[in-house]
Amino acid sequence: MHPENNEHLVPQTQNRALVLQNQERALDIPQILARLPLFLELSPEQLGHVAAGTREKRLAKGEMLFQKGDPPQGLFVIVFGQIKLAFPSSQGNEKVVNIIGPRQSFGEALMFLDRPYPVFAESLTDSLLLQISRSAMVDLLERDTSFARRMLAGLSQRLHALMDDVESYSLHSSTQRVIGYLLQLYEYENPGDGEKTTTLPTSKQVIASRLNLTPETLSRIFRDLAEAQLITVHGKRITIHDLRRLREFEL
Repeated sequence: MHPENNEHLVPQTQNRALVLQNQERALDIPQILARLPLFLELSPEQLGHVAAGTREKRLAKGEMLFQKGDPPQGLFVIVFGQIKLAFPSSQGNEKVVNIIGPRQSFGEALMFLDRPYPVFAESLTDSLLLQISRSAMVDLLERDTSFARRMLAGLSQRLHALMDDVESYSLHSSTQRVIGYLLQLYEYENPGDGEKTTTLPTSKQVIASRLNLTPETLSRIFRDLAEAQLITVHGKRITIHDLRRLREFEL
């Protein structure tokens, strides 16, 4: 390639970088907040007040948001990406507590209790979060009783999810846990019966930890379900051939 052609490419590259920077600067936080379930019913004035106490947080894949023992930093809402909440261990293993995705929030309870984080938070993909200050949330809760009810409803749903986890780990077999996870994943994305194909939202190792299994056990169960012609596995892509048969398997 001629030198002059290389010189011609430099401004184009710089222009693309400037466009990306401008897009980041043009992020409309009130508009993003207005689309999130927790803030759907707020007035423009209330959204503006919350936005004033909000800053964006961009994380690269594998970057830590906070460590276990760190002081609470406010409420986090995921715009895009995935955050893993997990307990570390001295042996180098970890127990995944939850995987938080777009339009979900976390950190509410500890923000009000003013206690350190019992888990660490790591970005599983490039992610954009909104970090809302404690003072903005407290002020909104005092002003708007309907918002307080929605906040309590969200915390209650999370408590029920934790109870379901305890029940699943205590009463369900390893295979039933994996089937339950697949059914939840597929029925959420593609309601109805029939053949479904999708990509697992994160690595099999993380999913295994979330289900309280070893990666080897998860792989064995996937092989068993494939041999029963219930699913086909290609890396992270999984096809369920018949949701009804999968629901009834080993039940």
